[in-house]
Amino acid sequence: MNIPQPQICLAPLRGLTGAVFRNTYAHFFNGIDRAVAPFLSTIDGMRIKLSQLTEVLPENNGPIPVVPQILSKTADHFIHLARALQDLGYDTVNWNLGCPFPRVARKQRGSGLLPHPDLVDAFLEKVLAATSVRISIKARLGRSQADEIFALIPVFNRYPIQELIIHPRTGIQMYAGLPDLDTFETCLPLIRCSVTYNGDINTKAHYDRLRERFPTITTWMIGRGTVSNPFLPALIKGLVKGEVDWVAQFRQFHDCLYGRYAQVRHGPAHLVDSMKGYWNYFAGSFAKGEGVLKQVRKARSAAHYQEIVKRFFETEAQEHYFRADNPSWCSKA
Repeated sequence: MNIPQPQICLAPLRGLTGAVFRNTYAHFFNGIDRAVAPFLSTIDGMRIKLSQLTEVLPENNGPIPVVPQILSKTADHFIHLARALQDLGYDTVNWNLGCPFPRVARKQRGSGLLPHPDLVDAFLEKVLAATSVRISIKARLGRSQADEIFALIPVFNRYPIQELIIHPRTGIQMYAGLPDLDTFETCLPLIRCSVTYNGDINTKAHYDRLRERFPTITTWMIGRGTVSNPFLPALIKGLVKGEVDWVAQFRQFHDCLYGRYAQVRHGPAHLVDSMKGYWNYFAGSFAKGEGVLKQVRKARSAAHYQEIVKRFFETEAQEHYFRADNPSWCSKA
């Protein structure tokens, strides 16, 4: 049986998978078909600042198609921002029903709306009646209980949802514990729209197991796994051919990412803080990653950071190959 090529969507990770990362990624790697951008918030109501839209301005985005995401609990505010995005050329907007962070959920935004199917219903009814933009949704199984999704599915089924992206955890789990694959499996035949799986795809082996269990899923959203191992989408698709100098390619990507952030961050401290966030993920793909992560976290300046990273790429990273998708560390010896 011919298995169709999977579609891979880059997940929205605030502070990580913005336009700078997406554009730099596309220059060095392949395998990503589209991306959902980190959320835009309507917390200021009907007022939209130009700076708020910088990440999704067409001129700031490269070859990876982008779907903007909105975090909102107020239909009128969502409609206002969705129309502004439509004016920029976007025909689809994603509604964030998955953000797990307590400060967001306490305000009935993100995953905080999941226990309230009546509010979700009223929101969708008003939004879809007032705008022609297509709506996709990124959700979790629930805020505190995984079975909250079963009260939401009839609501979703009443509307022309473009796509439902499900991360099979609850909001209060954050990213701890394991995804609830059993509940996700129970949901699938009940949902009328296209479903995308999101959560804990960190190696090709992880993807292969999920694909075997959920053969009807054709689109997979990967966030943390892609940031940790930028080769992962291409490995999943079988696009990595011949000899690859994993470390050299990763270093070129890192250096370009650093250089592009240096142009947009407000001073060296802001720049280094941004790169520290990436090393929380980058480190997991190197055998000596924990050591360099500790050093990077102690970087006192941009020059100090560059010295730490340069030394790592020229020594430890070369002695212990970039993991790529090998389940065991590959020593040069």
